[in-house]
Amino acid sequence: MILVKRRAVLLSLCVSLIAPAAWAATPSSPAYFPPKGDWSRKTPAQLGVDAGKLAGAISYAQAHETERAKDFSDQRKTFGEPLGSLPGKRAPTNGVVIYKGYVVAEFGDTHFVDPTYSVAKSMLSTVAGVAVRDGRIASLDQPVGRIVTDGGYASSRNAQVTWKHHLQQESEWEGSLWGKNADFIGRDAFGAGERKPRTLGAPGSHFEYNDVRINRLALSLLRVFGQPVPDVFQEQVMDPIGASNSWKWVPYTNSYVEMDGKLVASVGGGTRWGGGMWIDSWDMARFGYLWLRGGNWDGRQILPPAYVKAALSPSDHGPDYGYLWWLNTKGKNLPGLPPTAYAALGAGSNDIVVSPEHDLVIVWRWHAGNPAEFAKRVIEALPKQ
Repeated sequence: MILVKRRAVLLSLCVSLIAPAAWAATPSSPAYFPPKGDWSRKTPAQLGVDAGKLAGAISYAQAHETERAKDFSDQRKTFGEPLGSLPGKRAPTNGVVIYKGYVVAEFGDTHFVDPTYSVAKSMLSTVAGVAVRDGRIASLDQPVGRIVTDGGYASSRNAQVTWKHHLQQESEWEGSLWGKNADFIGRDAFGAGERKPRTLGAPGSHFEYNDVRINRLALSLLRVFGQPVPDVFQEQVMDPIGASNSWKWVPYTNSYVEMDGKLVASVGGGTRWGGGMWIDSWDMARFGYLWLRGGNWDGRQILPPAYVKAALSPSDHGPDYGYLWWLNTKGKNLPGLPPTAYAALGAGSNDIVVSPEHDLVIVWRWHAGNPAEFAKRVIEALPKQ
């Protein structure tokens, strides 16, 4: 995978035509799946979308760019001492709207390959789903240490951590990885994300958004597959859905382990300390569309339907959180959107919002405010259900 030359893209609006199904995982009529390197666009007249409201939604998105530094000079202050590289600059706000499988709108430089921060967590969830599909993980309720024997689960506490605990961010895993301790104490290491000391609970008893523990999950998935997680993601997910070759999952400079006599990179679940998933808006949209279609891509079931259903069900202790996906069953994470809506959210903000009730996928990058504000304006432009 190589980083392609970035090119500027001017604002363009286009609206798409769709067969009459409203939801998505198994449409009543054949769903459109974009071929590699292309995505069909339609006009507003073909779709019955209010072109004025749609244009207003795009104008709103363009006017609400993040205040994050374009040269990433705020990275250390925000997240702490980095472990990996960052690009020299980021793109301005940009995005893609996919309605009923077709391109509804695009704006900004949607081909700019940027870190997508914690959207990578939802991608790790997808890799875990592939492991379940292939029987590499027999049960998500199984303790990870039963099959991952590298010492990371040797303590009595960590021996209780299951795959589901990791996926729901309720593992309470204790230890350090790649020079960062899971307790998140210390401004030098964790920047504005440092927290006060607290007593750990039993695994499965407490939600904590914690990149060290997610990086431990990523390393455990590397052990389970016996090959780098980015290779699995490319072969089992991104190639089948027709993604480009421009994305790359960048490791930290010190996140290498020995496997079969070779040093292999373990990737992270974000860009908190550099590295992470670098990707453009189009490939993010394909990834979101895969989940909208229930893990199926043009007849190929990439993720087990039962896994997708479980991944989009809230955990016991999280703030409306599934398997590394943000949910909206309580209407709080994505205010004004249906309770079935969900999102992959990354710092910056870099977001994928999926609304099955509207057969809608929205990618909005480097913006300010809740992504639901843009989504609500797009939905207002769509034909009434």
